[in-house]
Amino acid sequence: MPRRALVFGGSGQIGERLLAGLLADGWRVQAVSRAPRAAAPGLSWQQGDLSGDWRDDGPFDAVFSCGPLDHFARWYQAADFAAPRVVAFGSTSVEVKQDSREPAERDVARRLREAEAALFAAARARGVAATVLRPTLVYGAGRDATLTAIARLAARSGVFVLPAGADGLRQPVHVQDLADAALQVLRHPATAGHAYALGGGERLAYAEMVRRVLASLQPPPRLLRVPAPLFRGALALAHAMGRLRGMNAAALARMREPLVFDIDPARRDFGYAPRPFHPTRDMFGL
Repeated sequence: MPRRALVFGGSGQIGERLLAGLLADGWRVQAVSRAPRAAAPGLSWQQGDLSGDWRDDGPFDAVFSCGPLDHFARWYQAADFAAPRVVAFGSTSVEVKQDSREPAERDVARRLREAEAALFAAARARGVAATVLRPTLVYGAGRDATLTAIARLAARSGVFVLPAGADGLRQPVHVQDLADAALQVLRHPATAGHAYALGGGERLAYAEMVRRVLASLQPPPRLLRVPAPLFRGALALAHAMGRLRGMNAAALARMREPLVFDIDPARRDFGYAPRPFHPTRDMFGL
């Protein structure tokens, strides 16, 4: 009999790639969505959400969560559900934002940390092998809120402005490498009970990352480096106009900080092999 998977967040940028990988590997998949979606060979959609307002057609061999980890962990704790394998996506924000100057960001880190602990505890109590995957800076589907936003803003204006000193290291990771990782861990028992940071295959300075994004566009927009005080003033003006709300003081400070993670445990335990950062225009939906 084909293996069966239950997938949450299947309509998201990681989830849609994961669904394709599962189907290509011969799985039968039931995905949960708030909105009605068309079925496909091997794929059925169940309308509902993590509030539990839906009925599954189990049993399943594996459960995947590609959406908010705190909602999934809360559902999993309460659900009468015991598939032998659980793979859930979290975020490296659990570490990056735990000491942020912004209370909202510290709350994000706290919720992620508590969700991981709750998920692992519930899985252990059921004898289930659970793995959490923590992506860094995701790109590739034209749906992320960072690199795609940079590409689209630069494409419209013909220029992109960065403050001087925005050279903290980054590890952008392609969405396909994340979907592949979720399938890879199933084949490796050593991944049970562990959380893995999943960065891309290359570490590069923030400004260099932006340069490569701009170089992928036609014509390539200009990159301007301006003094940090001038940039902060322009950002304050943008906030007053209701723009760039996601770029707060903490995010600005992080541009100068090295946000890189050790991906060797993922390489060792399940053969994780992410690509280097060579973006193309289509990766930003342009």
